[in-house]
Amino acid sequence: MVQLSGQRGVPVTAIGDQVVVGFDRRRLTMLLDQDKARKPALGVSIADAARIAHKRGSGPTSGAYIGQVKPGSPAEQAGLRPGDVITELGGRPIHVAADVHAAMASHHPGDRLGLTYDRNGREMRVVIKI
Repeated sequence: MVQLSGQRGVPVTAIGDQVVVGFDRRRLTMLLDQDKARKPALGVSIADAARIAHKRGSGPTSGAYIGQVKPGSPAEQAGLRPGDVITELGGRPIHVAADVHAAMASHHPGDRLGLTYDRNGREMRVVIKI
């Protein structure tokens, strides 16, 4: 079969601590759904604050700019709004949007984290339950 198709192996996918050999769409979908359920989320769309400040010509140049807040999300419950810029999460400084994802990766749903953000030049602090 290798001579006919040119293939030299089978796909191997790792999701969390599970490994799927071959292509089993049902199992892959199930594992992806389970993996999403285990990861906490703030419920915001974010971008690098420096990129937004460059486009607008002003604003914070460090942090994660919040573009949207999902209704009912932990971010909405904590009072975050579009235009806020996250500067610290769980004791970790946030310089770019990717820092938020890295800070969230070490936590679990239900954890409470300190969150510092900039709103119109004022530093604000809240505790958010993720």
